[in-house]
Amino acid sequence: MAPIVIPFRGLAGKQRIDAPEGLREQLALAMLGDVVTACIATDRTLVVTRDEDGGKLADKLGAELVEDPGGGQGPAVAAGLAELPDRPALVVNADVPCIVPHDLRTLAGVAELGAFGLVEADDGTTNALALPRPKVFAPLYGAGSAARFREHAVSLRYETSTAVIPNLVDDVDTRADLERLSLRIGPRTQAALGVLRTL
Repeated sequence: MAPIVIPFRGLAGKQRIDAPEGLREQLALAMLGDVVTACIATDRTLVVTRDEDGGKLADKLGAELVEDPGGGQGPAVAAGLAELPDRPALVVNADVPCIVPHDLRTLAGVAELGAFGLVEADDGTTNALALPRPKVFAPLYGAGSAARFREHAVSLRYETSTAVIPNLVDDVDTRADLERLSLRIGPRTQAALGVLRTL
């Protein structure tokens, strides 16, 4: 398998969910909890964050904590990858609460074969990466990032695979996303959605 880096921005990363601030924070933490639970069942897991509650939850679940250096998702991921040995590694976003360990093992298989893998969200951003080595990472996140990651891998002469893994493709940015995925999201996110539905 491959160790996993999860960047977590906390409440700041979930501004589009139509809910009171306290519940948006609860939802962000619930999704993080479901993602970390799947990851630690698979391999060593590092959560990169400045969020105090996110750090406490990740530590409680058995993940290692890395201080977010600031500057966005790219520098956060780079900080986590810098803690890893020169072997295959995964990067997984904290808002893919449908994830299960089998999804991670499938994605890791790409990197273990020496290829560069990515999971593209429906909007062209990147939800997960499979890196043959941590040092091949480049901070290319943002709108249209999946295409940039593919171009980057090709420039390094790595075979590139776009992994269509539904539980990793389906991220949560809005309440509509939560409702659409309600039968597949993990138990923590299910519970938070239940609270949201009572409002």
